[in-house]
Amino acid sequence: MKNPKVKLFKKQIECFKHLEDRHTTEVLFGGGAGGSKTFTGCLWQIIRRLKYPGTRSVIGRSKLKNLKATTLNTFFEVAIDFCGLTPEVDFKYNASDSTITFYNKSVIYLKDLFLYPSDPLFTSLGGLEITDCFIDESSEVTEKAVNVLNSRIRYKLDEFNLIPKTLLTCNPSKGWLYTQYYKPALQNTLPGHRKFVKSLVSDNKAISKHYISQLEKLDKISKERLLFGNWEYIDDDALLFEYDNIMNMFTNTFVEKGTKYITCDVARLGADKTVIILWSGLRVEKIITFDKNTIPEIINEIKALSQQNSIPNSRIIIDQDGVGGGVVDGISGCKGFTNGSKALKGENYQNLKTQCFYKLAELVNDNKIFIEHTKHKNTIIQELEIIKRDKVDKDQQKLAIEGKDIQKSKLGRSPDFADAIMMRMWFEVYGSYGEYAII
Repeated sequence: MKNPKVKLFKKQIECFKHLEDRHTTEVLFGGGAGGSKTFTGCLWQIIRRLKYPGTRSVIGRSKLKNLKATTLNTFFEVAIDFCGLTPEVDFKYNASDSTITFYNKSVIYLKDLFLYPSDPLFTSLGGLEITDCFIDESSEVTEKAVNVLNSRIRYKLDEFNLIPKTLLTCNPSKGWLYTQYYKPALQNTLPGHRKFVKSLVSDNKAISKHYISQLEKLDKISKERLLFGNWEYIDDDALLFEYDNIMNMFTNTFVEKGTKYITCDVARLGADKTVIILWSGLRVEKIITFDKNTIPEIINEIKALSQQNSIPNSRIIIDQDGVGGGVVDGISGCKGFTNGSKALKGENYQNLKTQCFYKLAELVNDNKIFIEHTKHKNTIIQELEIIKRDKVDKDQQKLAIEGKDIQKSKLGRSPDFADAIMMRMWFEVYGSYGEYAII
């Protein structure tokens, strides 16, 4: 670097220590606005490319357009103004193929990481071989995209005696970053290969006082998120499930056993799972999953489970949207669940699925549900954590939740476990009217 003028702040130094140690592979640098997160990521990338000739990396964001309009501008500022690099001499930016190539043949690929329906598995990233990566505003990116990128980190690691490194930056948000990084860090349960560094605008000693005054004028929720870096305050009012009570589902051993039921969410697409759940009252006793299956296989599995546990077909409920209709047809007398059908008894819900999710949230938040096995614990937590009310700011609207397309964009997959758990609520809602025959 020529005439470097970079003086790191305390939180930046902490972040860099994790990025250069021998055991941390993933770092989340997250907090309020103006905490020098993007600056830190760009500086790290420049240092790595100059230090390790011929290496390759990715700077990614949900949309390439936004990356070029924001992150890339910060990159040029860091490279030219702070590191003293000269464009077209020390590095060249190629806008047409979205690459930055350094004089020592190191390359940075600028990547669009949006979850497009045409590429749910991010096969577009499959041919990459990289040394490390930096994902800016990672709350806008799915966990699947990050996992795929992480799987591509192997290029020249042995040559330079390096280990894989991924830097994620974001402002406070709910979703997978909250579940996988922030909350475990708060509870001292974060895995050793991951680190969370909280950065606030107050940590950035070079920030303009006018920027801080602008943050102070924001609405209450935005101020909590962007000024104070409060992960717990974000739009919690819209979330159906309380995080601590979701966690309690796996320790609520006091929930009593009861009448047995089977619920089943049938896979619609190749990436979806079929999930079959055995219930005893409000206790989940067994979860069976299929990645790939046929209708006869699902029917046989449900019939075997019902025979083993003496469950009549009338206590079996199956999602009958799409291919699930074939399963319903194969089990005479079972209940068919139609997500978009009207709410029971004309209650003020957008549809039956919404009504049952509200009922599930009521029971979860009252600690009335127990999940006995923890094999799918993290997946279930992630799926329930992102279920939110929709149109909460409009009056005289039926109660609604965000659609599955939004949920899938946040998770990078279909919320199959949450849907299978939710269907158990049909029996609770229907039975609450006193018209459901106990069988």
